[in-house]
Amino acid sequence: MITANLSLTDATTRIDGPLLFAHRRVDVGLNEAVEVTGSDGHPRLGRIAALDDELMTVEILESTSGLGLRGTRIRFFGEPISFSLGPGILGRVFDGVGRVIDGGPPIATRSRMPVDGAVLNPIRRKKPEDFIETGVSTIDVLNSLVRGQKLPIFSGGGLPHNRLAIEIALHARLRAGQETTETQSPFAIVFAGIGVPFETAEFFRRSLEESGALGRTALFLNLASDSSTQRLLAPRFALTAAEYLAFVEGRHVLVIITDFTNYCEALREVSASHGEIPGRKGYPGYMYSDLATLYERAGSLQGKPGTLTQLPILTMPSDDISHPIPDLTGYITEGQITLNRSLDREGIYPPVGVLPSLSRLMKDGIGPGFTHPDHPALANQLYASYARATQVRLLANVVGSDGLTPDDRRMLTFGQQFEQRFIRQEKARSLEESMNEGWSLLRQLPIGELSRLNDQQIDTYIHGSD
Repeated sequence: MITANLSLTDATTRIDGPLLFAHRRVDVGLNEAVEVTGSDGHPRLGRIAALDDELMTVEILESTSGLGLRGTRIRFFGEPISFSLGPGILGRVFDGVGRVIDGGPPIATRSRMPVDGAVLNPIRRKKPEDFIETGVSTIDVLNSLVRGQKLPIFSGGGLPHNRLAIEIALHARLRAGQETTETQSPFAIVFAGIGVPFETAEFFRRSLEESGALGRTALFLNLASDSSTQRLLAPRFALTAAEYLAFVEGRHVLVIITDFTNYCEALREVSASHGEIPGRKGYPGYMYSDLATLYERAGSLQGKPGTLTQLPILTMPSDDISHPIPDLTGYITEGQITLNRSLDREGIYPPVGVLPSLSRLMKDGIGPGFTHPDHPALANQLYASYARATQVRLLANVVGSDGLTPDDRRMLTFGQQFEQRFIRQEKARSLEESMNEGWSLLRQLPIGELSRLNDQQIDTYIHGSD
């Protein structure tokens, strides 16, 4: 073997889709970065995906069109793929492998970070806590997003998850008192579109630019026309940028990635190209650990002021929550926000299904010192009352509305009003506006139904005028 950091010419034995197979004449390691140049003179970024004593497999992150078995040169960098980062990454637009595509100057490098992330000692992790306001009532009041949490959104084909993602990016903020000044806010957004059509990518870019939110956002766009191997690196580049903002610049970073289903489909495609034995529904058996390497990059660290919060979005094939993608995601993350197709058909936006949604870390980010002392009680009462209204709705479908008691009819009206006034939003709401709407809805219920509120809360919010 010769030493790495050299080049090989005419070592290629086969090219199969995004994979290049070559004789192993260089001492290299897995995931090492390479540059492949064909007779057309165009360099393509790649990485070592598999090795044995005689051959190596290179995943090429761009189109292999123009590459041939002869005249192909492979250059070895002797290190994993890294991302050059600096203070100017906010307000910029990148492709799936971290190249600037907004026509601006290159990023001034302050730090080079491996895209696979640093290995963190678990005892250095801090417990996620504190609150991020998204502007969505069903999330802020009932399934609160906590700094350092990973809280996925489970959607389905045709549901407005892209619109919801961009609106959260536009309106997400820290609570009052958690920011310094408007010009020195420690809050930032990393937004990544994985395998999205060109029209959707332009929608993301245009929405952020026209709203002015691009100034606090690093936008990564991986198009559906890009190679499947590049799709595997797109979330890693985005998360590396987020780690730089959080743990080098000390910002509180919210990472929104859509759509992880496209990522998993690319993982299945590349795995099949490698000839690996498929697992459930054709996905590789290591998909759980692969997703964990991405989701587990959320969190906060001892001695570091910043935090990294993830809001990944995935579409459930056939709305099947037991499908391997949402199923494995649910094991790794701390809850889920589920979009409901029935609400969407009724024209309710955002169509968040309250009952199947859950934020397991919500209790660590709300209440005294974080949001409002009565926030937990309001959330519990709204959830319990809506669950009761759903039961009454099922009963009404059997016996008819004439067979309901007066209290049941009032509860049925509450459920309808909850969907039309609380779930439905014409614009983003502050937490205070969302809570006020929740208290207003509870005032139409009998006092006997408000079992999650104490006497003081009933006197203040139900009998009082505020």
